[in-house]
Amino acid sequence: MWRHAELSDAELFALLRSGAICYAGNRRLKIYGRLDCGSGRRMKRENRVFFVDAAEAMAAGYRPCGHCMREKARDVGFAG
Repeated sequence: MWRHAELSDAELFALLRSGAICYAGNRRLKIYGRLDCGSGRRMKRENRVFFVDAAEAMAAGYRPCGHCMREKARDVGFAG
């Protein structure tokens, strides 16, 4: 897991280009989602963390986003 606030823009772009980052999460709300999620794009930089995959996010105690990952969130009991 990487914290957005601890990465320079160059480091972040390098991780994105290499495919090392696939999901972003909100460390305060403990929610993760896809990088193109509108909800995730609005969160503050200091709250944003990045994950390699969904398994890493779930192992860290994060739940799927109800917007961009509706089916997965429903599967784990977090979306209506």
